[in-house]
Amino acid sequence: MRSVDVVVIILYLVAMPVLGVVLSGRQRSAQDYFVGSRQLPWWAVCFSVVATETSTLTVISVPTVAYLGAFSYLQLAIGYLIGRIVVAFVLLPRYYAGNLVSAYAFLGERFGPGLQGVASVTFLVTRLLADGLRLFATAIPVKVMLQIFQVDISYWQIVLALAALTVVYTYLGGIRAVVWVDVIQMGVYVGGAVLAAIVLATRLPADWLSTAWHAGKFEVLDFSSSVITQQYSFVAAVVGGAVFAMASHGADQLMVQRLLACRDVRDSQRAVIASGVVVGLQFTLFLLIGTMLWSFFRGASPQSLGMSSEDELFPRFIVTQLPPGLSGLLIAGILAAAMSTLSGSLNSLSSSTVSDLYQRVAGRRADDSAVLRMGKLWTLVWAVVFVVFASMFSNTANPVVEVGLSIASYTYGALLGAFLLGLLIRRARQSDAVVAFVTTLVVVIVLATAVHFPDGKGGFAPLAFPWYTPLGVLVTLLVGGLLSLRHAGREEP
Repeated sequence: MRSVDVVVIILYLVAMPVLGVVLSGRQRSAQDYFVGSRQLPWWAVCFSVVATETSTLTVISVPTVAYLGAFSYLQLAIGYLIGRIVVAFVLLPRYYAGNLVSAYAFLGERFGPGLQGVASVTFLVTRLLADGLRLFATAIPVKVMLQIFQVDISYWQIVLALAALTVVYTYLGGIRAVVWVDVIQMGVYVGGAVLAAIVLATRLPADWLSTAWHAGKFEVLDFSSSVITQQYSFVAAVVGGAVFAMASHGADQLMVQRLLACRDVRDSQRAVIASGVVVGLQFTLFLLIGTMLWSFFRGASPQSLGMSSEDELFPRFIVTQLPPGLSGLLIAGILAAAMSTLSGSLNSLSSSTVSDLYQRVAGRRADDSAVLRMGKLWTLVWAVVFVVFASMFSNTANPVVEVGLSIASYTYGALLGAFLLGLLIRRARQSDAVVAFVTTLVVVIVLATAVHFPDGKGGFAPLAFPWYTPLGVLVTLLVGGLLSLRHAGREEP
């Protein structure tokens, strides 16, 4: 690690908050702060969505998935695109018709404040866990870099520093700052990854491509694995990925808030569908890097290479093998990617807290200036909580991208199921939806953590995480639908 890399990293980390504040302009209202007064271009929102959902985890952990396996992870992208198309034409028109700033406001209007509050609290916990993990993942390359300088620093200290930098532009610039910083940082980390792949290609033997091909490293479709227990079997990945995307982009405030910042519903539809295509291209890039790393390290296990975590593979190459400047730029891009994810989470957590919880608990609607002040205050509060949650994941053994997806999947089924219950079953009431929601959370957590299924190899394994969300949707619709039969003949107006 050369001094020029350190300079690049420092300059980049300082520049991002400054650019975010400058590009965001002045925040005059809560609409400005939470949805950018619905004036953001669709292509910027598209890149912001992609950067938020696949930034740090994609850069660090998806190469590990390919290193240890093949291209079967790409099957998720097929499902993701299908799910986004459904969101574009089923859910987004309803959000825009209601002029909403929160996805859960729809549940409030359809069922009542009780379910809106339950859904919002579930969202808050899910985001803290899932994005806390993403923030921790960013500390991995930083720790690798500092070890070269023989600097001993803990993960939580790295997390604290990143959170402090992120709060600056999120607090001052709102969603507009978040989106424009996302656009910049995505260009940096994707461009850096392309250059890293080019450098990596020059270090590989001439026959690396054919060797990897014959070893099955480029296999995309997996029809041989157990559909129930293997997360990258074709049916599990495509069906589970589609329902997961419907939940993450149609019922998760982190993504919905960005999509509501577009000028109209048509722009929002363009943004969400285009993001599915871009995500597929990104997955392909980082899976290719993982396969190239497999050739570079000759398929050796991460442990035999002296790595404490499987997710150190690409960070180790970045720090030790890339030329001066490029190494620092790519690490800076990884850090900025994490900052964009954190900033988006802070802004969406703040909007959900104020819109879905505070005003409901207080029993009155605050004026616009008060909502803006409270939104900024809760941004600071959630930043502190994030540091605590991110520090909880220092002992995780699996690739962090898989852990992050499984955490979100625990609750996404209940969230998406509640939306579909309101859309499909007219006679369902708030009590039906709340009972179904809570029942789903319990069922999914029990099945995911305490029940094992035949793995097709003579043993037993846990349920594959792509099935958590479809299972949750089915349980919510089944329980809510059965409970709604009590109201037969009294349809919701």
